Amino acid sequence: MPEERSGNKREGKDRPLTVHQLNALLLICSLVLLIAVAAVRVSSRSGLPSLLLYLGIGVAIGQDGIFNVKFDNAGLTQVIGYAALVVILAEGGLGTKWKEIKPALPAAAMLSTVGIAVSVGVTAAGAHYLVGLEWRQALIIGAVVSSTDAAAVFSVLRRVPLPSRIAGVLEAESGFNDAPVVILVIALSTTEPVDEWYVLIGTILLELAIGAAIGVAVGWLGAYGLRHVALPASGLYPIAVMAIAVTAYAVGALAHGSGFLAVYLAAMVLGNSKLPHWPATRGFADGLGWIAQIGMFVLLGLLVTPHELVRDFWPAVVIGLVLTMAARPLSVVVSLLPFRIPWREKALMSWAGLRGAVPIILATIPLVSGIEGSERIFNIVFVLVVVYTLVQGPTLPWVAKALRLGNGAEAADLGIESAPLERLRGHLLSVAIPEKSRMHGVEVGELRLPAGAAVTLVVRESTSFVPSPTTVLRRGDELLVVATDPVRDAAEARLRAVGQGGKLAGWLGTGG
Repeated sequence: MPEERSGNKREGKDRPLTVHQLNALLLICSLVLLIAVAAVRVSSRSGLPSLLLYLGIGVAIGQDGIFNVKFDNAGLTQVIGYAALVVILAEGGLGTKWKEIKPALPAAAMLSTVGIAVSVGVTAAGAHYLVGLEWRQALIIGAVVSSTDAAAVFSVLRRVPLPSRIAGVLEAESGFNDAPVVILVIALSTTEPVDEWYVLIGTILLELAIGAAIGVAVGWLGAYGLRHVALPASGLYPIAVMAIAVTAYAVGALAHGSGFLAVYLAAMVLGNSKLPHWPATRGFADGLGWIAQIGMFVLLGLLVTPHELVRDFWPAVVIGLVLTMAARPLSVVVSLLPFRIPWREKALMSWAGLRGAVPIILATIPLVSGIEGSERIFNIVFVLVVVYTLVQGPTLPWVAKALRLGNGAEAADLGIESAPLERLRGHLLSVAIPEKSRMHGVEVGELRLPAGAAVTLVVRESTSFVPSPTTVLRRGDELLVVATDPVRDAAEARLRAVGQGGKLAGWLGTGG
């Protein structure tokens, strides 16, 4: 009998989460999310990158913080970090415009391959000769910190209005370069001897090719299905889009390809496919992206032990200086040699190589693998990311302005939502005219929509009315446009052109 009671006690310790514990966990998570949301407001006013505030929340909760929560599960952090990165890449891909990124693809591909190789080599040499790390540790750090962070780049590009070519290159680079870096870090973090360099390069290229093929294929099939199957509720479209993007990652990874490249390309294909209820999908993906960032950064802050960072502070500063002032500029110059890009744009791209959660997540790979010195690698990467994000993030707008590369006068794009009318073979377009749109002051007749499309309703200050050809459109108006299936794309293109160029859009080179 005593043994039986003892056994019951042991079983009690291994019980799953109780309802009471779940309630407490939900309370803690909701409070952390609310604090993080408030931190975004503080970040937008102060210019301090929000990722640092999220890391600070994790550190405050953690071992040397207020609540002294002990968390050292690097494996769980890595798994959750990978999942969060999938969501962040999917959200970034959905917001990537093909017309802006298409001219930038060759340059971004060079930065994501040749640029990574140059950056890894220069940073590793600095870590070895200036800090005294062993070559294996130096190469791992060089690989980990050479990847620009998708979350950081996407958020900064939305805040700093840069010329489309620079924004396209930076956006594509941050979406592409995670893939080769992950493969490289995993190869360097094995306890077995590292493959020959040519075998490693061949493996990277093969995995990238597999991931790219799967990403494009899954994205195209998903977009085709969503355009031709009317779902019973508009709220199902955002779920379906995100599920397709995550499917691309899973299929790519299981096929021994780059899942990260697959999810980014699949999301980019979906984002440029004129899917129904698109604003709702973007809002849903944006919310998931914020949750992924918050959860990932808070967890990384929990994992770190602040008092252990002191001894690695100056090595991290030295390596970061090599990365920022030598490795990144050299990688940009070497990678962009085949392209005629002005030196000002190269200078801005060199400074805009932002790091964030991705290097810290990648630094958990050697921790999980048990590589010698892996804890020091993690601490150095953590300090480097924090210090140089504090330096680069807030100063990027100033650098862009100093190089005369800011583009603040750009007209705001229209928000157009489409709902398919299956039986009528038509589409209902809901068009919101934003504050900076040049559609303000244009008459309905001056829109010159293609035959088969017409403005059927205008909502202005909570009042709806059927417009005449001489009705003048204003900022804040919402238009209801009916378009037959063959002219739907042309009608949307014309609306966007007028939104950017006004009534003279056709003569100003804005298309339509």
